[in-house]
Order: sequence, then C-alpha cells, then structure tokens
Amino acid sequence: MTDSRPAQSTAEDHVILMEADGTPCGLAPRATVHTPHTPLHLAFSCYVVREDGLVLLTRRALTKRTWPGVWTNSFCGHPRQGESFPEAIARHARHELGMSVLTPEEALPAFRYRAVDASGIVENEICPVFVALADGDPAPNPAEVMDLRWVSPMELTSLVELSPWTLSPWTVSQVPQLRGLLEPVPASAP
Repeated sequence: MTDSRPAQSTAEDHVILMEADGTPCGLAPRATVHTPHTPLHLAFSCYVVREDGLVLLTRRALTKRTWPGVWTNSFCGHPRQGESFPEAIARHARHELGMSVLTPEEALPAFRYRAVDASGIVENEICPVFVALADGDPAPNPAEVMDLRWVSPMELTSLVELSPWTLSPWTVSQVPQLRGLLEPVPASAP
C-alpha cells in the first residue's frame, strides 16, 4: 500500500524562532535547527484521548533525529508562520498519525523546556500542550511512529513515576502538570 499523503515542501518546513520573553524573532528551516545549539523556537505537544478516556502514547520511529525509539505523548510539531495551533495540530495529526482530531484545547499554555538527547542534540522549545479528542483510529506514518498504545491517565502517571527513562523528557515534565486534564474533550454539538 502506498502512502497517499502529500510530501511536505522543504520551503514550507520551518520553525518560528523565539526570544526568551516569547516574542517571535524570525524563521529557520526545521532541518537545520535541531543541533547541539538549538535556538529557542515555537512548538506544541498534543495528547489525543478517546471517548472512553484512554490516552494515545506513541513510540518515536528509530529514524527520528532526537529520542528515537522513545515513548512519548500522542504527537508534537511546529506551527508554521501564519498557521494557528489548531491548524498545525490538524496537519501533524494527519501526517504523523493518519487521523483527525477534534476540539484541541490548550491545557498548558506556558509550557517550555530544554532537554539534551543522548546524541547531544538539544530540544529548546516554547511548547504549549493541547488535549484533543480522537476522530477515528490512528494509521501511523512509519517514518514518525513505530508503535502506539492506548493507556489510562492513571497508567500514564504510573509510567512517568516508575520508569521515566522510557519516555521523552517533555512527557515526563508534562504529565504531572496534566493531572485531571487528560479527560475526553467533548466534541462540539452539531
């Protein structure tokens, strides 16, 4: 089966650089930004929940530049210039998970982190965290996701507490702050 998703244009694949105070200060090609000296830039994390209350965890593909093979939140990404967070979330949900999500709600608007991968690559992001409702089942892009699992919020909290080394550092930091927020987000009434 071939992947029918359109390839992302490298001209469009950029990140928004940020000042320490959260002010945008330029653009840079995404492929050139994640290095041992990654500048502060804008991103987002999204946790997808089903109506039954389970949360989608994904395992990053082994080909990922940072934290390959590590379990993490449902998906992350970078908004493009002129793109709202809901638009970026919809784009990344389609690209990474092959699915749609509904009603992304900002859960941690001021989250930011800096972490260094074992390879020395740095993540340095202003990264608001969103919770969205699953609209269908995932069909993950193998270049992005090598495995996935639906877990209860309690299981996720236990995983962070008992074996944080199995998870991305942003997930380990986010989950304690998300207590009570990883509940299904009601879909808008028609």
